[in-house]
Amino acid sequence: MALLDKVSGELQLYIGGLFTLRRKESLRTSGITHVLSVLRFIPDQALFDGFEHHVVEVDDVDDENLLEHFPACNKFIQQGLDGGGGVLVHCAMGKSRSATAVCAFLMQRYGVTPDQALAQIRETRPLCEPNEGFWKQLELYHSIATPEDIEETPAYQRWLYQRELELSRACAQAPEAEKIRFEDEHEQEESAGTSKPARSFIYRILPDPPYGRTLATSQYLNEHRARDTGKPSGSCSHYFLDPLSWMRKELEQGKLDGRLECPKCQANVGKYAWQGMQCSCGDWVVPGISLAKGRIDEVKSRPLTATGLGIRQPPQAVVVRKTGSGHENL
Repeated sequence: MALLDKVSGELQLYIGGLFTLRRKESLRTSGITHVLSVLRFIPDQALFDGFEHHVVEVDDVDDENLLEHFPACNKFIQQGLDGGGGVLVHCAMGKSRSATAVCAFLMQRYGVTPDQALAQIRETRPLCEPNEGFWKQLELYHSIATPEDIEETPAYQRWLYQRELELSRACAQAPEAEKIRFEDEHEQEESAGTSKPARSFIYRILPDPPYGRTLATSQYLNEHRARDTGKPSGSCSHYFLDPLSWMRKELEQGKLDGRLECPKCQANVGKYAWQGMQCSCGDWVVPGISLAKGRIDEVKSRPLTATGLGIRQPPQAVVVRKTGSGHENL
């Protein structure tokens, strides 16, 4: 009787397809005590008699959220191994969903990358290949250090938000108001370890006299690249940024696109299009939430304190203001 495909290494961890469950003699010989089923199906309960069984009902499609199940799957696998038995992880073909779940477990246990985890699995089961969507989820899981509580992780919440935007775009609808993520409202919880650019500018409307309403800091700008050169598009006519709380009244109206007004003086400062918009550099930005460079001014702000506590200092007194003849310092 052929043996099961054991993941290379010290662990009694096995991977296979649905038909593996019918190889009763191999299961017994391998000491399998726990079975993790990663697929959507109506199970024949007789197949699981004598096993601890956990089911994760997901399809093998790119937009399926398997990431949310990683912590529970890891816990189940670890419980089986701690009990001294073997653990079988299977899906329909033993190729994509099961491989993704095993990769996630190896990443958390050993601190390895997705590539390293998959290479270890392929030593004994070369056909394993997570689909593109699952692979991106593994990369995200690795980037946030494989947390046990993934639901409250800011990066995971942003990823869910992007999925909502993609769904809304596919349906040609604006996202539901309660699902819009206003990034400045999450600033405190994400202040540590952020990958956003450091705060170096304040973008604000500048009337005369020079007192204005702060619209955004560079923390919330979204970089994109010019289509022809691939270089950062510093010469573009718009700044693209995340949704911010001062835009709430407009963005929650359920419109696909519209204008953004300064909340202080109601001047037109930009526009938005949930389905995306084309920048002057030729790149297509989704969603397109932008401030027109010709309608705002950049004000340098002081850097963060050396303590790294994220305390923002008042802006410097030097303000660069666009004029008809060029620039003047105020």
